[in-house]
Amino acid sequence: KLALAAAAGLAAAGAAALPEGDPRRGERAYVKCYGCHSLEPGQSANGPSLHGIVGKPVASDPAYPYSEALRRLAARQPRWTPELLDRFIADSEAVAPGTDMGFFVRTDVQERADLIAYLGRSGD
Repeated sequence: KLALAAAAGLAAAGAAALPEGDPRRGERAYVKCYGCHSLEPGQSANGPSLHGIVGKPVASDPAYPYSEALRRLAARQPRWTPELLDRFIADSEAVAPGTDMGFFVRTDVQERADLIAYLGRSGD
């Protein structure tokens, strides 16, 4: 029951407007991501580069072999919008069932908004 309540809370949070993010705080939040993701274009570790991810086509980094789950997501959602990133960061399995991304759920809406603001600057 607790897991269902948490999932319902994430779904409700995903439906709400994303608050304004602070890229400085987002840089600190990114620390949890850099073990698997680079911000350098074309460099992938355990996950694809997140360089310029906001607005980028889903599953489009030619240097990374995406899972079938991410290719299915790309067919439904052509670009990584802030809203799609928010939902994916909150619960990647709900957005792309079967994803290979071994990620912990981030329930803090502001932390996600800050992270997305930071990632949005990575393409500059």
